[in-house]
Amino acid sequence: MNILITSAGRRVSLVRAFQKEIKKLDPNGKVIAADAKPHLSAACQVADGNFMVPLINSNDYLDVLLQYCVDLKVDLIIPTIDTELMMLAKGKHKFDNVGVQLVISSVDFIKKCRDKRLTHKLFNSLGISTAREFSKTSYEFPLFIKPRNGSSSVDNYIIRNANELNSYHMDNENLMFLEYLDQEIYDEYTCDTYYSKDNFLRCVVPRKRIAIRDGEVNKGITVNNELVQFIETHMKYLEGAVGCLTTQFFKNEGKIYGIEINPRFGGGFPLTYLSGANFPKWIIREYLLNESISDQFNCWEDNLLMLRYDDEILVRGYKGKS
Repeated sequence: MNILITSAGRRVSLVRAFQKEIKKLDPNGKVIAADAKPHLSAACQVADGNFMVPLINSNDYLDVLLQYCVDLKVDLIIPTIDTELMMLAKGKHKFDNVGVQLVISSVDFIKKCRDKRLTHKLFNSLGISTAREFSKTSYEFPLFIKPRNGSSSVDNYIIRNANELNSYHMDNENLMFLEYLDQEIYDEYTCDTYYSKDNFLRCVVPRKRIAIRDGEVNKGITVNNELVQFIETHMKYLEGAVGCLTTQFFKNEGKIYGIEINPRFGGGFPLTYLSGANFPKWIIREYLLNESISDQFNCWEDNLLMLRYDDEILVRGYKGKS
């Protein structure tokens, strides 16, 4: 049983979680990592093997990835970043044809998640409130600006008055003008949710975001609050959704706003895993052992605080390019 983590980067904890779970079932099972610069990827260094792939926007990315999967006898692929999801979902049949399974949501569902305007429509169709979107000719301050298809908090702006607006904001058609939800008033939560192959919700773990660095949670705490029941009620079934979904909400005194959905493992998932919600084990059971996941899991540890820090991965005798 060999598992591949794509765009591995610095996802050391995710690699180690899958290593721990696969070894319980198959002592010879490997977790392999792929990256455009594996020699500079910490996750690639701790994986059981690694290889270099072209940049995701390269025309031969899928073909190179597919050939490595065949050569290395990969059984299962776990994608990790937004920009690869649509390409992999559209090319899923190529991997199916050679017996390699992709844990990835449907093309249609990914499309709704990648376009934040479509995400808002999805939330609203599920009875979940979202921040109001303004036109660029009629808006209110303070204003929150973000791209329709962005990630990692790139091109996000809080605009408090007209002097802070410029031509880039006004002329860039990809930027959305939204109602500002003040983080002094609202608590921000990232909820790790697990959807089984039949698109039903099996687990919800809300993580309160205390501090963020480079778009990922740096300090967070699990909180078993009303978000669990809220998500179980409104998002019990999502057509096309499978595996780990990372969903963001703002909450204050009963008011809950849906922000975005990322159909992949998020950077803060290690907290969810360490709280007892074992998504890697469930993925292995569903996709490699062909077992069904039908039970609701709520026995994760509440009020578990995660404080992240930088660690070192040392590579001896390195002579490559930096």
